[in-house]
Amino acid sequence: MALVKGPDFPTGGFVYAGEGLKSAYESGRGSVKIRGKIEMEERKKGSESIVITEIPYALNKSSLVEKIASLVHEKRLDGVADLRDESDRRGIRIVLDLKKGTIPEIVTNTLYKFTPLETSFGFNMMAVVGNRPQLLNLKQVLAHFLDHRVEVIVRRTRYDLKKSEARAHILEGLRIALDNIDEVVALIKASRTPQEAKAKLSERFGLSDVQCQAILDMRLQRLTNLEHEKLLEEYRELLKLIEYLKSILEREAVLKTVIRDELAELKKTYATPRRTEVLEELPEGIAMEDLIPDSEVVITLSKRGYVKRTDLDHYSAQRRGGKGIYGVQTADGDFVQSFCTTSNHQFLLLFTNQGRIYRMKVHQIPEGSRTARGVHIANLLPLEKDEVVNAILTVREFKAERSFLFITKRGVVKRTAQEAYRNVRSTGIKAVLLREGDELIMVREVATDNEVILTTQLGFAIRFKVKDVREMGRTAAGVKGIALRSDDIVVAGEVVGAETHKELLTVSQFGYGKRTPVDQYRLQSRGGKGIITMKTTPKTGLLLGAVSVGDIDEMILLTSGNKVIRMSVEEIRKVGRATQGVRLVSMDEGDQVVGFDLVQDPQPAADGE
Repeated sequence: MALVKGPDFPTGGFVYAGEGLKSAYESGRGSVKIRGKIEMEERKKGSESIVITEIPYALNKSSLVEKIASLVHEKRLDGVADLRDESDRRGIRIVLDLKKGTIPEIVTNTLYKFTPLETSFGFNMMAVVGNRPQLLNLKQVLAHFLDHRVEVIVRRTRYDLKKSEARAHILEGLRIALDNIDEVVALIKASRTPQEAKAKLSERFGLSDVQCQAILDMRLQRLTNLEHEKLLEEYRELLKLIEYLKSILEREAVLKTVIRDELAELKKTYATPRRTEVLEELPEGIAMEDLIPDSEVVITLSKRGYVKRTDLDHYSAQRRGGKGIYGVQTADGDFVQSFCTTSNHQFLLLFTNQGRIYRMKVHQIPEGSRTARGVHIANLLPLEKDEVVNAILTVREFKAERSFLFITKRGVVKRTAQEAYRNVRSTGIKAVLLREGDELIMVREVATDNEVILTTQLGFAIRFKVKDVREMGRTAAGVKGIALRSDDIVVAGEVVGAETHKELLTVSQFGYGKRTPVDQYRLQSRGGKGIITMKTTPKTGLLLGAVSVGDIDEMILLTSGNKVIRMSVEEIRKVGRATQGVRLVSMDEGDQVVGFDLVQDPQPAADGE
């Protein structure tokens, strides 16, 4: 194998060496991975294309194109804007134009994983040896090939030797006749028949029957001096050839030289550059995350179900009261209902109003600019009729000591261990059993020593211990968290108790907000009516939500006018419970705040627009 690196296929591509190829060459039977060749090309406006220029041996090109088109149609191959076959007589060229922001390496890995662009090539080196089929390894194949070359050359040499000796025998007779031409002519003239002439020639010069016949058949022009010299030269060359042919049959070294020279001539005449590149064994299990930076991103989800992923750096910090920068460009009547800050390598859990949970990696959400609309969630999840995503949550790993707290708009809460949701089918699973007329609005990650504050849109809140909600099974319905007043619903549920989160930030729909120390919310028993958390008025509007914060946190706030403002929590005034707070954002007439979230571990950023 130091000389025979690996197979060379006419269609090119890559073959991965290693134990698979070594085993196949040693035993005569085995399997190796072969791959087509993919190249990257840049298009206009910064977009990129993936171009397949070589495909695995024996793969039908049309079948490959159909398989890729099927994956794109089934949404299993994301980020492909266009697929076309530009192959011609010059070679294979299958082009996949990528959408802006798509990571080419992810598409490439998907092609290798789900299409025959990467496949296995089976070795079965069976050959007929001694009229019997036999499985051969690489060394045996080469040995038998050399044996075959020896047999071919020996048979050919024997044939050539026999033919040369026969010709030399005739030339020997002609030489004798030419040396005695006058006597030969006289003898022939004196004979009555050809048979008599042959007999006299044989008796006089000791010639064979074949030599005598050749003399009788000789044309008169051979009697010239020039023809005489040609005949003698041919005779001398034949004697040399006969000596060489005998040396091939008698001496092994000469035979090997012939084999070597003939193979060298074959190489010189027919050899072509290697098409298939032999590479080291492909490492097992390349993780997609290795190709994607674990950078901070913002996931936004609109009321109509459009979702996107945007780098957090696109939102620069501003001061309280600023006008913000333009965010998602939504259609009329649509607005961002929820969003969260996370990183690309975390799990994104999506909870629907019907109490189901879906799971995917954050980087699987298509990337979009700050003002992009995004893609509809129905293109990513198999949602049922009238099912919408109401809550999103991100986790890096499912911990045994942690739980999920489910909160519904009717004030019902349920706590279930995270491990119950470790395995989520692609079609989703039931996360909580909802009563008629109720909807799941929020899910929080909690520990048994945490406390929870439920907040309602009319400005009431209740604080109780998480352990007051016993841990239940995955499909349980839950228990009452707060007794709601007429026309009131729960809008937020926040976990408190961490050392760095000692305040509750509340935000109203018309852009008012405040910070209130958590200790102003006395602990109560689960199921009570709660106490005032914000004085809601026509100026402030209904309460939109509440989160626990610390001084070092930053907040992103979105308005129905598609504006985003990022500010430091420290700039928001700290006041008591029964107040209406201060204005957080200046909005145009008719605009409302539609969502807000904290930025985890914020980095310093320059002032934006």
